[in-house]
Amino acid sequence: QVQLVESGGGLVQAGGSLRLSCVASGFTFSSYALGWYRQAPGKQRELVAVITTGGSTNYADSVKGRFTISRDNAKNTVYLQMNSLKPEDTAVYYCSARMLNTYWGQGTQVTVSS
Repeated sequence: QVQLVESGGGLVQAGGSLRLSCVASGFTFSSYALGWYRQAPGKQRELVAVITTGGSTNYADSVKGRFTISRDNAKNTVYLQMNSLKPEDTAVYYCSARMLNTYWGQGTQVTVSS
């Protein structure tokens, strides 16, 4: 049974930091590209960051220089370190794993107050 479980969301003031984690099970984690997406109220889900099986990363322009995605294949975990948070970063954050199929977690709420 495939599972992706996010944690680490919460309420933080603008300028603060949060670290999201996503623990995976039920598939060969190291063979999948991993990503973090977010969806704000009334908006479409958007890509935040991705990391390939080889460790290459890519970021949305809006988070470049502030967010860092990383993976630990030994722990079946992908992380998103978020620094210098802004109110516009407020959203539900989802992790995903993609190869032939795409798996999604249930999401974790991040709220940044001004």
